[in-house]
Amino acid sequence: MAVETKPDTLVAEPWTAQEHKGGSEELGVERPVSKDSDLPLLLQEFPEGGLAAWSTAFGAFLILFCTWGYVTSFGVYQDFYAGNYLTNESSTAISFIGSINAFLGTSVSLVAGSLYDRGYFYHLVIIGSLLQSFSLFMLSLAKPNQYYQVFLTQGLGSGIAVGLLYIPSLAIVSHYFKRKRTLVMAFVTLGSSLGAIVHPIMLNNLLNGRLGFANGVRASAGLLSALLLIACLCMRPRLDPPTTPVNYIVAAKKCLRDIPFFFAAVGAFLFQIGFYYPYFFLQLDSTQHGISISSYSLVILSASSSVGRLSAGYIAGYTGVPNLTVISAISCGLIILGTVGLSSPASVVIIGVLYGYFSGVYTAIVGPLMATLTHDPSELGGWMGIGFFIGGFGSLIGTPISGALLTSNYIWWRPALFSGVSRLRLPLLYPHTL
Repeated sequence: MAVETKPDTLVAEPWTAQEHKGGSEELGVERPVSKDSDLPLLLQEFPEGGLAAWSTAFGAFLILFCTWGYVTSFGVYQDFYAGNYLTNESSTAISFIGSINAFLGTSVSLVAGSLYDRGYFYHLVIIGSLLQSFSLFMLSLAKPNQYYQVFLTQGLGSGIAVGLLYIPSLAIVSHYFKRKRTLVMAFVTLGSSLGAIVHPIMLNNLLNGRLGFANGVRASAGLLSALLLIACLCMRPRLDPPTTPVNYIVAAKKCLRDIPFFFAAVGAFLFQIGFYYPYFFLQLDSTQHGISISSYSLVILSASSSVGRLSAGYIAGYTGVPNLTVISAISCGLIILGTVGLSSPASVVIIGVLYGYFSGVYTAIVGPLMATLTHDPSELGGWMGIGFFIGGFGSLIGTPISGALLTSNYIWWRPALFSGVSRLRLPLLYPHTL
């Protein structure tokens, strides 16, 4: 548990924002604090370390382990539901459970970001943690071929919980770090990669093993509940919220009129259309091709993703955040197109390693990209929430469309082409963020 710390009293100063011009993590470009905000988050002095700072970062790491690490493990459920538990449903209907979960995880961030900026950090993380735990325990009570029960618990309940937890766990890191912010955020997002390694191994063995669906999901829910409790005890905000809440109608108009931010948000939408295709369908694709290592396909993908997230902060110091975003997005699109040739264990390993790495780089860098493009730090939660909300629509429509293109005959080149091409449009947008 973090040491008790009193929120700092801040003095009005102009904010020196992060800017990336092809290189360093911090370039001192002065940007004035908006007149609408009476909390200029400072910021001459950041702790850049200490017990409270690192325990907060560790708590955020656990939050992403229990939320996005679980969301990106949906491929295990997709395979299990299609073959055992929801056999009366199409691939489109099953994938919609995972896509609505991912969509709510980003779209609810719009509300969570607003509440976070108003000082409701503890309310968000406690309610979100309780809801995530409750939803998974209720999922264990869902009966076979009862689609609505699975949809309500895993799709809606867990999705809202992820959305309540996501923005606070990322934004709170900015209270303690500036110079190291990109690297620390990369460490925090590593939690989702580690979760996407642990959860598929555990779920594949539990759901298909002696415990079965109900007890297996309960065991998984118990682990997440314990880790979320630890996360809530670790995280602690350092800065007071604005005494006058930010006007989010004004903030929304401002950020959507900001050309670099607008193009970054549209780019995130296009990226999210195809982002979850390998996470949801790679294991099913491998199973349908009779590949022996199909149950470990998501583990390979997620392990490589963790390497990408770790290295993203270092590479961004040389390339700049927008440049690295474009490189990773193009690479992901080309690799998805390559899934058309999946036919052997070697192809599963190659696709898993390459896609995992570049998707991990993108995931680690999109948070710092949004933070870099935000002019007023007191509006950081709102701007990030709006950006993720727009991007979330991509995840909502992407995998159901892929499932529809797949059909019951499992024609794999159609969804691969759709998901891959959606990524290759990004180079037309992200240069505008430079």
